[in-house]
Amino acid sequence: MRHITCVLTALTAITLAGCAGNTGLLAERGVTIERTAYGIPHITAPDAHSLAYGVAYAHAQDNLCLVADQLVTVRGQRSSTFGGKATGLLGRRYLPNEQIDLFMAAHMDDAALERAWGQASAESHALARGYVAGYNRYLADHASRLPEACKGKSWVKPMTLNEYRRMAEITAVQAGIAALADGMLGAQPPQPGAKTSRSSAETVDLAEAAQAMRAIGLLDSPLGSNAWAFGKDETANGSGMLLGNPHFPWSGSNRFYQLHLTIPGQMDVMGAGLGTYPVVSIGFNKDVAWSHTVSTGKRFTLYELQLAEGDPTTYLVDGKPEKMRARTVGGRTLWSTRWGPMVVIPRAGLTWNAKTAYALRDANIGNARMMDAALAFARAGSVEDLHKAHAGLGLPWVNTLAADRSGKVMYTDVSVVPNVDAAQLERCSPSKPAAALRAAAGLIVLNGARADCTWQLDHRSPVQGLIPIERMPVALRSDWVHNSNDSFFYTHPEQKFEGISPLVGDASLTRPRTRAGLTEIPEMLSRGKVTLQAMQEQLFQNRNFMASVILPDLLAACAQAPSSEAREGCAALQGWNMRNELDARGAHVFREFWRNARNIPGVYRVPFDAKQPVATPAGLKMSDAAVAAKVWGAMETAVKTIKAAGFALNAPLGSVQRPAITEAPIALHGGEEFEGVLNNLGRQEPAPINAQGLRIDYGTSYVQTVTFDPRGPVAHAILTYGQSTNPASPHATDQMELFSRKQWHVLPFHREDVLRARVGEPLRLSVNP
Repeated sequence: MRHITCVLTALTAITLAGCAGNTGLLAERGVTIERTAYGIPHITAPDAHSLAYGVAYAHAQDNLCLVADQLVTVRGQRSSTFGGKATGLLGRRYLPNEQIDLFMAAHMDDAALERAWGQASAESHALARGYVAGYNRYLADHASRLPEACKGKSWVKPMTLNEYRRMAEITAVQAGIAALADGMLGAQPPQPGAKTSRSSAETVDLAEAAQAMRAIGLLDSPLGSNAWAFGKDETANGSGMLLGNPHFPWSGSNRFYQLHLTIPGQMDVMGAGLGTYPVVSIGFNKDVAWSHTVSTGKRFTLYELQLAEGDPTTYLVDGKPEKMRARTVGGRTLWSTRWGPMVVIPRAGLTWNAKTAYALRDANIGNARMMDAALAFARAGSVEDLHKAHAGLGLPWVNTLAADRSGKVMYTDVSVVPNVDAAQLERCSPSKPAAALRAAAGLIVLNGARADCTWQLDHRSPVQGLIPIERMPVALRSDWVHNSNDSFFYTHPEQKFEGISPLVGDASLTRPRTRAGLTEIPEMLSRGKVTLQAMQEQLFQNRNFMASVILPDLLAACAQAPSSEAREGCAALQGWNMRNELDARGAHVFREFWRNARNIPGVYRVPFDAKQPVATPAGLKMSDAAVAAKVWGAMETAVKTIKAAGFALNAPLGSVQRPAITEAPIALHGGEEFEGVLNNLGRQEPAPINAQGLRIDYGTSYVQTVTFDPRGPVAHAILTYGQSTNPASPHATDQMELFSRKQWHVLPFHREDVLRARVGEPLRLSVNP
């Protein structure tokens, strides 16, 4: 093969022995990668295989070590590579490497995954093969010039197609069995003679169960987002407008990557996606823009098993015994049933004793439909087309909000949800303690002793056992829709839904950001027609919603503050304008105070009222002496914690809050989930302030605003952490600086705009079939 020298990044010229020597923009079966500001690749190819080849190559230029680490995970080799007791990332959770390896051995079945991929289109198969080939090409071309983090490491190896499918599987099941990996690995039958009870869930502390589910991300998931879509009734230009603000980790496999993908005459789409997925997940084309938010839908159900007398590995279904299946993995025996693998969740009271045990059925296992959904999105011409693109049930755990050039907007949750309706929930109720976990901890437990408690079949569903698109919520409007991770109930104050399964969502409102959005959007609309600038400014006002509803009562009670620490905390909050801005003095005091005070029983003066879900709960019940004492205790703890960390109580937030993924002194605005700041920043593993300050590794990630003019899309965006995980790259933190300054950049989409914005020469790669 002939080679030429190519410019690979926006700022760095590198000699590569891997470029085709053709003179046209596209060689036959080739791909072209052009970079614009901030290292954004614009990838053009004649077919899906070549396109994915280019995506993999471009992403490896920026994130080779990240992908290599993910491959160690899916190979089940983390223990031998990094040590068994060290921790690694499995989906959304950090677990000991030895547990991750065992889960991989237990869960991954390459033959089963290959069969599951039989449901995917030929184009999705081509994307998968192309990605593998492109990654391996980059690795071969740069084996001696890898970034420091993985330079010379034996664990940097080529990718196989099976490994690629495994990476996709982890993405799909991270809201299900992967989140309960330790529960599956720890499910072992009781020893002979062990004490029995009628139900292992009988004595569970429901608050403890809820906290356990929060800790593993299955209740009030740390993966969140805001998305707003405004239609022609509310926009200044009469076209649709979208704000997408996903809250995702700043490191690991859920990190976004910006890209522009073009197959001439077939597809032209721009936005961001997970780097190992050669599609745009959140973005826009010439006619429509969309974003996703993590939905409230359930991805799995548990089954409560009635065990046979004297045999804890046999369970009864309709009175007939069925033997559990056993297999040995890594020296450990793992058990499964007709419902799925056995699991234990001790903190939720779900253990395995002589009479009762629990199994799990995950609806996303083998979900190889995700890329086909993204391809259909990329080619949609309207919000109605986007809705139709959901019909294959490929989106594993997200809502979609969208706006199109004609001025229509849409909210829909057509994600993967077990087909269990309200009547079946009632009919298949388990023991009362297990049933109580639904409201308390978000766990759906069904009666595994009845065969008719299996997920229902609906002939309209392309995947039997899942709820079809016809029975999932959708709102098509011309004014506005909104979601901040509470359910479809809070799409718009006037939007009503009927006949939706409780497994999709209910009327509970748990996110302060939902209350913030439903407060701030009407306020913004009252000031006039919506523009991109108005949306951007509203998001980055950094208003602290919970401060607005409780701080007045706190300050009014400050005259009775019982200690010097409490009085110091009050003084620090007196001049704060209740915004989490860089120059805000007192914002960190409120955060540390509310981190603990929010959990005080009966803390609110006005309790939650289902008729006023946005306005309540509110205030602090300082007239109750017991509550007031605990509130002041929370303030004293906050002040002591901040002082022990070495920070002043009047320090500006920008001097306290900075990124965890770099030592660069970049000040960050925004606030925690529990504060109700729309621009949500926090930690994947929540922790109070320490000597390093508030180190952020999660939250606002790829944020975009999009509308349409006569030419097509007008898009602004920020990828808060930058394109590259390589500290030596000029694109490691360049967009973090933009974010700190609230400076949006325009995305070049039209061909002439890309040519004007292009930095360096294009990289042209020949692609082997």
